[in-house]
Amino acid sequence: MQTEASAPGYTQLGPTDWIAYTALPYTMLRFGQSKHSTATILCPGSFLPINHSVWRRYTFKDICLLPLQSMNKEILRLALPNIISNISVPLLSTVDTALMGRLSEMHLGAVGVGAMIFNFVYWNFGFLRMGTTGITAQAFGKNDQSEIVLTMSRAFLVAMVLAFLVIVLQRPIGELSFYLMNISEAQYGLVEEYYAIRIWAAPATLALFAMMGWFFGMQNAIYPLILTITINGVNILLSYLLVKQYGLGVAGVAWGTVIAQYAGLLMGLFLFWKKYRDYLQHYSQKATVEIKALSKYLSINRDIFIRTFCLTFAFGFFYSQSATGGEMILAVNVILLQFLNWMSYGVDGFAYASESLVGKYKGANDSSNLKQAIRLSFVWGMVLAALFSAAYLFFGEQFLHIFTDKDSLIAASRPYLFWMILFPIISTPCYIWDGIYIGLTASRAMRQTMLMAVMIYVIVYFILRDQFSNHGLWAALLIFMAARGLIQWVWYRSKLEGII
Repeated sequence: MQTEASAPGYTQLGPTDWIAYTALPYTMLRFGQSKHSTATILCPGSFLPINHSVWRRYTFKDICLLPLQSMNKEILRLALPNIISNISVPLLSTVDTALMGRLSEMHLGAVGVGAMIFNFVYWNFGFLRMGTTGITAQAFGKNDQSEIVLTMSRAFLVAMVLAFLVIVLQRPIGELSFYLMNISEAQYGLVEEYYAIRIWAAPATLALFAMMGWFFGMQNAIYPLILTITINGVNILLSYLLVKQYGLGVAGVAWGTVIAQYAGLLMGLFLFWKKYRDYLQHYSQKATVEIKALSKYLSINRDIFIRTFCLTFAFGFFYSQSATGGEMILAVNVILLQFLNWMSYGVDGFAYASESLVGKYKGANDSSNLKQAIRLSFVWGMVLAALFSAAYLFFGEQFLHIFTDKDSLIAASRPYLFWMILFPIISTPCYIWDGIYIGLTASRAMRQTMLMAVMIYVIVYFILRDQFSNHGLWAALLIFMAARGLIQWVWYRSKLEGII
């Protein structure tokens, strides 16, 4: 309880003003029998204003629940655009899979492997988004406008350096990737064609990572939604036209991706200029490359890089082992991973919301709202996970027909559908924990927990491989996801919860 005079940001309220006035981290309520009451109470958190005319409709219980309702609304405000945005990403891979699946198993496997190569390359640079989100969100919570814009400039600087290296080193990166993915001779030419075209999207792709992370940190989920819909809409349209109308096959899918990435970058620059150009007055080239600040940025992102490398290794290992089972098993697993993509990108909406909110409240030193954001992010994430599991339970076989019209491929996929039902419930906690750790900029903890989970994954696979074959591979991947969530929970309870 505080007095009115001590409330941060307090403004005198007249008899016709709102009776709830937000002054973070407190909210002041004027209450009583009439609209002229002068009694006040200050509560942790912020929530929607209540007008005098409707004040008497609210019970004491309603008032107590207002902060909770507000946090739910804040989570949904950030999560729902992210969910829509994220679901459009697997929609793109779904269209590519459907286009290639109607040509041949070889084309389908080639695009799946080629896309995984770029996932492996680009996901390793995912720190450009994740690290930028956490640092920007904390600067936003502190209202440090200089650090906000400098974080963006450092992220762009690192993105352009990395893109240059990817372009220069494209041949050795490609040759190593082809070797590690166990590509068959029949598929080699198709995968090589896809790779040689798509590599030129690197500058736009990495710049977009930085830009999206910065928008998330600024608590803006609408601009990433606009960018993702723009990119994927252009990509789907061009891929369809180039493959179906012009018969370019694998090359058509690759060119669609390249052009779409640059279209998205142009849209992102336009959106930044439209809303955030005033921040540029705080930009300093000297401060951007200042050694101490740049080293801190790179240190956080180094740990996230290692964590992400382990994650991409896990999925690269999955694809590699799938390829050893032959073209049919590879095609089956490429299709079934689309189920995981739909689930993960949906749940990631709440993970992204937790990144933004946890970072903001950490920057504002608001422990109460920070912990509430963590709890409610888990609640919403698990609700969505249950919906995905139910959808896969009742409509799993119908979903297979979206990806291919080949009866042999559908028949080969059926025995593995029950894994798709288990994955959402068991793997969702690790996605939410990732968002929390990013918001806390607990990059070392992310690295350590991922290293332990990957070790468990590889050991379990080799134990199960000989007896259970492809089922053993799916079981190992599921145990990997479960281990990530469990280890992250233990680490948080033992090393992080007491210091936030």
